[in-house]
Amino acid sequence: MSEEQQQEVAVEVKTVTRDLVINSHASEVDIALLEDNSLVELHREKTNNQFAVGDVYLGRVKKILPGLNAAFVDVGYPKEAFLHYQDLGPQFMSLKKYIKQVRANRKKLAPFAKAQFVPFDEKQGNISTALEQGDEIIVQVTKEPISTKGPRLTGEISFA
Repeated sequence: MSEEQQQEVAVEVKTVTRDLVINSHASEVDIALLEDNSLVELHREKTNNQFAVGDVYLGRVKKILPGLNAAFVDVGYPKEAFLHYQDLGPQFMSLKKYIKQVRANRKKLAPFAKAQFVPFDEKQGNISTALEQGDEIIVQVTKEPISTKGPRLTGEISFA
């Protein structure tokens, strides 16, 4: 094959831009997936203000309990949610640092793929070294609230 023929055979690689648009109202939430500004998926869910397992929230640490090695986090439920140190997950400190950077400068959002990894020992440690009162953290509900208790949380976010 000549050099000219090889140049004609070159494969064109196209980059696809994907956007996730979430529009939340008092009575419903609309979630749209766009690829190159074209609608690919649309989901509309009625809101009933219930806390379901798997829901992800930006919570604020309200209390640190060193004796339990845990914290209570406000995620919008009447009772504060419970987060144990061993439920933070290996990526917790990296997520916490990234959220702090995003909240500090919302006009210059760095992609999460370029976020710096912060090592974290999830098995040995103290909640007081990982969290402070007032910290904003991303958490996921692992157990729904029952009776007088709020929801149980994890810092290890996963999507089905």
